[in-house]
Amino acid sequence: MTPATRPPWRLHRLPWLWLCVLLLLAGCAGLPTIVPDMAVPRRPVQIAGANGPLSRAQSQAILERLKSSGTPTDVLGRHLALEEALVGTPLVAGNRVQLLQDGPATYEAMFTAMRAARDHLNVEFYILEDDEVGQRFRALLLERQRAGVQVNLLYDGVGSLGTPKEFFDPLREAGAQVLEFNPVNPLKARRGWNVNQRDHRKLVVVDGRTAFLGGINISSVYSSGSLSGGGSRGRAVRKEQQRQRDVNALPWRDTQVQIDGPVVAEYQRLFLQTWAAQHGPELPARDYFPAQQPQGSEVVRAIGSAPDEPYSFIYATLISALRSAESEILITTAYFVPDPQLLEALQEAARRGVKVQILLPSRSDSAFVLAAGRASYQALLDAGVELYERQQALLHAKTAVIDGVWSTVGSTNLDWRSFLHNQELNAVVLGATFGARMREVFSRDLAASRRLDAEEWKRRPLSERLKEQAAKVWAWWL
Repeated sequence: MTPATRPPWRLHRLPWLWLCVLLLLAGCAGLPTIVPDMAVPRRPVQIAGANGPLSRAQSQAILERLKSSGTPTDVLGRHLALEEALVGTPLVAGNRVQLLQDGPATYEAMFTAMRAARDHLNVEFYILEDDEVGQRFRALLLERQRAGVQVNLLYDGVGSLGTPKEFFDPLREAGAQVLEFNPVNPLKARRGWNVNQRDHRKLVVVDGRTAFLGGINISSVYSSGSLSGGGSRGRAVRKEQQRQRDVNALPWRDTQVQIDGPVVAEYQRLFLQTWAAQHGPELPARDYFPAQQPQGSEVVRAIGSAPDEPYSFIYATLISALRSAESEILITTAYFVPDPQLLEALQEAARRGVKVQILLPSRSDSAFVLAAGRASYQALLDAGVELYERQQALLHAKTAVIDGVWSTVGSTNLDWRSFLHNQELNAVVLGATFGARMREVFSRDLAASRRLDAEEWKRRPLSERLKEQAAKVWAWWL
């Protein structure tokens, strides 16, 4: 398969026939209302280490160290106990977290770690394309499988719709376990069929000790870094797709993290839970949960969300973090279609004096989603939120840093699809050291962006406003 015939990146870009099917199948699920205290009893925050939960004194010492290294903030006090109750996964100390920007750096680090695997590779991607990068990725998986490393691969049925099934045959023949998440064909469904529920995660777990996660799929669209100019992606252009040809020429700007340390066990559990929920074949016995040793000083919480759960844990903790912010909220998001509660949390933060800056795409592979999101820009600008559009790159990153000490990187966009319909995966990293790295990256992106002016935005053409309002009607399904 060539990039010109690659599958759609967003579910709404399926043919209209499929969209009609989705409308018939869609339920009326909504987002939870996150009340500030959620009736959660105030208790000391518990932190885990390589060998299990730390004592109350040890946990408190770590929190005090984190507070003393940055601006005192309630994010590391009032918020964390609520986050723990909402999410259920522990804060884990003793990790090393490396921030990776764009495809070339991510693939180099990820492929290097995969080549060093000795026991297993658990791999989960929304999009795995049959292009130059996809073939390199498959060749590496094959080499490791033939060397005795167990490869377990989970890919999404819609995200990888254009990838031929034959692409995976050599892996299966070599002994790898390959599982399609929610096949589009209902006759192949292994559980209740709901094509609207997608696995949007991007995860590689190496020997249970190293994890890669973020926004980067396996695709040649990432072959060029966002500062190098010019992407490698092409597409057959039809009628109205002249605009899309310009978008395809842009390099992709994205963010990933490499995590080494005890918290990797939490990502391993999330992978195995998804495999089991999809009724995948029993996995070969391997050392999926090896004994861990501290690898660094970062405190990390792994957060996964799935549409079968009562609510999106990532959404809940994000709203809680926004409401706990005291000085600064810096958000980068590829697809921004805020629900009323998220919109209110951002507006309220700006009105109480928090600097809120949101970095958004100026161009998108999804014009419909971009239009739907822009319908909310005026309300944010009027509240004092600063909006910036990234120039000369197609923004695909999903990150946030609050008060310089609470950071998140993952697969989650700030839209209804991520919060309601998708399996998503994020890392929350505490501390000023990692927060400073996040702020530095954000500042570099900001320097390559254009700030939107509230008065100028009001004067945009009526045709644009009508298009935005029409797109917003579909927000729940986008």
